[in-house]
Amino acid sequence: MWKEFKEFIFTGNVIDFAIAVILAAAVGLVVTGFVNDIVMPVVGEFAGGTDFGSMKHVLSAAEVAADGTVTKAENAIRYGSWFNSIINLLIVGWVLFMLAKAKIRFMGAAPDPGPTADQELLAEIRDAVRK
Repeated sequence: MWKEFKEFIFTGNVIDFAIAVILAAAVGLVVTGFVNDIVMPVVGEFAGGTDFGSMKHVLSAAEVAADGTVTKAENAIRYGSWFNSIINLLIVGWVLFMLAKAKIRFMGAAPDPGPTADQELLAEIRDAVRK
């Protein structure tokens, strides 16, 4: 069993997938930083100086004791953070779209593999039935 597991783990596909997941996490952090630190301040400036990240609808306010400690945390719907997530999604989607277009342009579209043996057999049966 150990030998099978070792063969599975060290196949190229598993290692490639692990690298892709790690890179995706890093790209996600970069995109989140780009949106939160560069895009949203510009959007907020055009929207009258609004900070979208802090926008929320408070359902119940925080309760603070006389000594300043929070006895009950605030409960709020943070729609500003959700808006930032939507912007993240749109940017990542756009970048992936542009990468796919560039790949197709430079490498060419994948050649049509043609019909499989099953499809050819079904086509022959279809043609025989038509006759």
